[in-house]
Amino acid sequence: MTDTGEERYADPNLDYHSLNAQLNLYDADGKIQFDADRQAARQYFLQHVNKNTVYFHDLEEKLEYLVEEGYYEAPVLDQYTPGFVKQLFKQAYAHKFRFPTFLGAFKYYTSYTLKTFDGTRYLERYEDRVCMVALYLARGDEALAQALVDEIISGRFQPATPTFLNAGKAARGELVSCFLLRIEDNMESIARGINSALQLSKRGGGVALNLSNLREQGAPIKKIENQSSGVNPVMKLLEDSFSYANQLGARQGAGAVYLHAHHPDIYRFLDTKRENADEKIRIKTLSLGVVIPDITFELAKRNEDMYLFSPYDVERVYGVPFTEISVSEKYYEMVADKRIRKTKINARTFFQTLAEIQFESGYPYIVYEDTVNRANPIKGKITMSNLCSEILQVSEASELGPDLGYEHVGKDISCNLGSMNIAKAMDSDDLGKAVETAVRALTAVSDLTDIRSVPSIERGNSMSHAIGLGQMNLHGYLGREHIHYGSPEALDFTNMYFYTVVYHAIRASMTIAKERGEQFEGFKDSKYASGEFFDKYIDQMWEPETERVRGLFAETHIPTQDDWRQLRQDVATYGMYNQNLQAVPPTGSISYINNSTSSIHPIVSKIEIRKEGKIGRVYYPAPYMDNDNLEYYEDAYEIGPEKIIDTYAVATQHVDQGLSLTLFYPDTVTTRDVNRNYIYAWRKGIKTLYYMRIRQQALEGTEVEGCVSCML
Repeated sequence: MTDTGEERYADPNLDYHSLNAQLNLYDADGKIQFDADRQAARQYFLQHVNKNTVYFHDLEEKLEYLVEEGYYEAPVLDQYTPGFVKQLFKQAYAHKFRFPTFLGAFKYYTSYTLKTFDGTRYLERYEDRVCMVALYLARGDEALAQALVDEIISGRFQPATPTFLNAGKAARGELVSCFLLRIEDNMESIARGINSALQLSKRGGGVALNLSNLREQGAPIKKIENQSSGVNPVMKLLEDSFSYANQLGARQGAGAVYLHAHHPDIYRFLDTKRENADEKIRIKTLSLGVVIPDITFELAKRNEDMYLFSPYDVERVYGVPFTEISVSEKYYEMVADKRIRKTKINARTFFQTLAEIQFESGYPYIVYEDTVNRANPIKGKITMSNLCSEILQVSEASELGPDLGYEHVGKDISCNLGSMNIAKAMDSDDLGKAVETAVRALTAVSDLTDIRSVPSIERGNSMSHAIGLGQMNLHGYLGREHIHYGSPEALDFTNMYFYTVVYHAIRASMTIAKERGEQFEGFKDSKYASGEFFDKYIDQMWEPETERVRGLFAETHIPTQDDWRQLRQDVATYGMYNQNLQAVPPTGSISYINNSTSSIHPIVSKIEIRKEGKIGRVYYPAPYMDNDNLEYYEDAYEIGPEKIIDTYAVATQHVDQGLSLTLFYPDTVTTRDVNRNYIYAWRKGIKTLYYMRIRQQALEGTEVEGCVSCML
């Protein structure tokens, strides 16, 4: 198989690493040397990729070799005729794909492409990986395979790392990005949770666990007082488990734990991340999240004490686990109930402590519990999130016997993720088709997932067919179009884009349900079935507020109220296949290979500096940035938290799950500033907060890592 010609115009005397480094040096005219990076990408092929690639005479020889030697799964290709497979590869190569940046090419060949078993030579070009992903996900559907090739290689849709890395390979992990598990207040559930975390980490996904139902330190066990050790020892067990499950030495397992703000162990939980924490309690690698209801903010507003309630007593009194209770709704009732043990802390001091811990560690993540559940269209309660705080789905407890066997298999959560490139999607002839193809691809990820080792995950996935269609490259698109991030025009565009996407995503899920004659379990009890979900789109007209955005959508149909009325009727008739449709993760590696800005965040730097293994520092220019539009590429620290929150707020109203939202601060930030933004985000309807970053920290590390644990 011939090369792709990436090196055609490169000067063989120049080194690709040195060329890439010129991005960090201005030329004689004081301009950024963007062309040097493009040359670096070409030179990378000439000096490294082509020299280390295994070549074949033709496609037939290549595929036969890869199947016979155990690199590809034969059944994937057997679903199609040889003629179609050849045609599909020809279709991919006809796009004449080129990596526009050195980091994009480097990331692909370092992290994604198929290599020989000794890891020294490359067996795939980018086009080959795209074709194998398309063939795998399409499952014999030739039209879908062709559509997927076009969407992926054009950059309109990019599967998440586990899918793009593993699909079609014989020796592979699962296609799923991450998992969410419940733990109940008994030793069997704790043991099963640890085992499940090991099993899931072994297969390559990050795992989040909810500890809010565990009884607090000092609570009784079998009516004997002061016996429980609380949540911290369980955190230690989980941290050790994730460290042990290191995926053949490639990376340690990644985990997160969530605790409710009104759990009596909340301060002990947060103290594990303090810089001066005793080594006996310090948690180094486990991520922490806190679930905060409305009542906590209201108590802080009035400068009142907040009561912490024993989960053990709450479950005895109400007959359901602590997480199933609405603390905001039952707060004063529980305060008055003498059967429930409680302690109190000052609400403002609690938020002050949150801010202090975030200064020291970047944690905890925050879930605005009541905001999340008010927006939830599915029957049931959302009690936690995942490693990157964008997955928000209902779960159901499992019941276990003394031998840890399931007496009732509950419903836990898996994250089937992929993201669209906003700029490329807006450039397409048919945004609706792009969304539908992406939904079908992610539905295939859900359908093809095999997690029998954790029955509650397997059951949850088969019941819900839940997916998380994300978005990326918002800032890149805005910069290209000469729109400032966070401006009225930018907010207007973000609103209308997500408004349009949610229509097409629901329509795609309805179409799949119609084709298959199958709905997600629980559809009839959802706000989709009742029609309530559609009210906000039918009761008012949604259209651009600015002339600039009207121009951007001139060639893109914006759904009308009549469109929504018809969709409501179709959904009532046929149902929906996917319980959940959208979630916006903090895209990392896939942003680089897709030449996108991460998620819908602003950039962290005009020229991002990353540390990449043995090669050292690598430089990445903001997508679509040139020397003439630099003013539209203010970084996140310059833009400030409020404009980022505003951007996420207009998108959130159209996303059924969450959006991973990191807040960026200058090194002059105070805990008061951080608390003010907790409140501002809560009032704006934000569902979750991910990391907090301070510029000084970013400069010391030279880059913001993103969500490595979610493998995006």
